[in-house]
Amino acid sequence: MVCQVGCNLGARPIDQHIKGFEALGAKVDFGQGKISAKAKKLVGTSIYMDVVSVGATINVMLASVLAEGTTTIDNAAKEPHIVDVANFLNTMGADIRGAGTDVIKINGVNELKHEGYYSIVPDQIEAGTFMAAAVATKGDILIKNCIPEHLDCITAKILEIGGHVEDLGDSIRVWNNKRPNKANIKTLPYPGFPTDMQPQIGVVLSIADGTSIINESIWESRFQYTNELNNMGAHITAQGKTAVVEGVKELSGAPVYASDLRAGAALLIAGIVAKGTTELYNINHIDRGYEQIEEKFRKLGANILRVNE
Repeated sequence: MVCQVGCNLGARPIDQHIKGFEALGAKVDFGQGKISAKAKKLVGTSIYMDVVSVGATINVMLASVLAEGTTTIDNAAKEPHIVDVANFLNTMGADIRGAGTDVIKINGVNELKHEGYYSIVPDQIEAGTFMAAAVATKGDILIKNCIPEHLDCITAKILEIGGHVEDLGDSIRVWNNKRPNKANIKTLPYPGFPTDMQPQIGVVLSIADGTSIINESIWESRFQYTNELNNMGAHITAQGKTAVVEGVKELSGAPVYASDLRAGAALLIAGIVAKGTTELYNINHIDRGYEQIEEKFRKLGANILRVNE
């Protein structure tokens, strides 16, 4: 079964979620456009994820916390926010071990009882977006309150493209003073290069010196932004899950439309880089993943204005 929520990037199968709930003892019913999962009690078991899924890993982890016995999730997702959810639940009295590795073990507890405060992990995709912007604009940006180790795969590509990165502990400085180099990108589950950074790096490669190839292994419709970039003067040929990016010296402003969250962020960077004025529509997508992004770019020197029509 496929569920469509959030950005329209292709099919979002929920079979691994359902598989996990049923393995724990829930009865899952479908009808009238709804999914209902019920259980008198959940019992721990071993669950192998056929594909690495962040959402399914989190959902099974949540369901297992109060299950009877021990649950083992094999081939679990390893993203930083998987670890963050586990840490949060553990502060409330859960017993979760191995988050951030391929195997997570959850020993069921009778209740979650500890109250307190928890600070969520910084968003590595927002940080990565500003890293890409620094390289695209030949700028110099200091990004505070981030975890550089979560950005290692992005940092590696920034260095390959010709940018400079300085790890400052809880902040990171990124700068560039020349035209970016070409590079090949392949998106993979964490700790590989994130699909959520592919459009932003795609903008950088669109003005790079040479031809780059992007392979998208997660979403089949992640290249919707390339048509908009081509309207700004880019030379990108996208077919299926592969895009060939022939770098141009500059982009030109044009009316463009954000098809999804990260496409919107990419086009915003493109508008800042482009010669002339760019009008970016459907910015509601961007607002789902970035808080006051135009204010942050304005403070960095961008000439950007939100217009309410």
